[in-house]
Amino acid sequence: MPKPRSTLAAAVLLALLTACGQGAGGGGAAGDPDLPLTGTHWTVAAVTVDGSRSPAPDGAAVAFAENGRAQGSTGCNHFGAGVTVAGATVTVSPAEVTEMGCPDERQRFETAFLAAFTGPLDGTLADGALTLASADGTKKVELTAEPSVPLRGTAWKVDGLVSGDTAASLPEGGGEKARFVIGEDGRITGNLGCNGFSATAKLDEKARTLTVEGPAATTRMMCTGPQMALETKLYELLDGPLSYRLDHRTLTLTDGSGEGLTAVAGAAR
Repeated sequence: MPKPRSTLAAAVLLALLTACGQGAGGGGAAGDPDLPLTGTHWTVAAVTVDGSRSPAPDGAAVAFAENGRAQGSTGCNHFGAGVTVAGATVTVSPAEVTEMGCPDERQRFETAFLAAFTGPLDGTLADGALTLASADGTKKVELTAEPSVPLRGTAWKVDGLVSGDTAASLPEGGGEKARFVIGEDGRITGNLGCNGFSATAKLDEKARTLTVEGPAATTRMMCTGPQMALETKLYELLDGPLSYRLDHRTLTLTDGSGEGLTAVAGAAR
């Protein structure tokens, strides 16, 4: 028996409303824009659970990715979690956490953080400060936006080598001196592990490429075996176009074959 026209109309209207509510970005019920969480390094300032506020230890941080994931550190262990944002509501799935042993104080903070950073949370963002709180107010995470360091003018200390999807530490005894600075004057200077170097570099921030033009000029000091192995690798790498990725205080440079390096930020110049 055919359905009454009024029932059909109601069904169509319900379908349309449901489709509108599932639009890209997952905005809130009133059409409010989603909280802008991605692309920012969020330092954890403190967490509150059941009225007890715990200041965060050094290193506690969260980064929200565009693929619906959050990753970070509790100040001891690293964690990952699924995240959905709908307007001002941030829903966090239970986190996966590494299992490194923590000192008592950091373990207590980690337990509190993982208890607070889960489930649907109401987000409030003002002046670079983000608060995520449960609806009943018993759980709260306080975060502060921390921008990435500038690519130019930062002293980058080489701390690893990259080959495709594999990352490796530097040869033992070879990486204490390896560092570089990309200057405002179009020069890249530093140390390859033993000898100092300098070269002309072209930076394209839109394409995220760094092109070292011509072989680098170097000093001629004698080097140990590990220093020479690293120096040879870096000398070959820093000769031509490189893609770069800047993530807060970490820089990754890779060539077209996937070979590259990672570096961490030191003091700005």
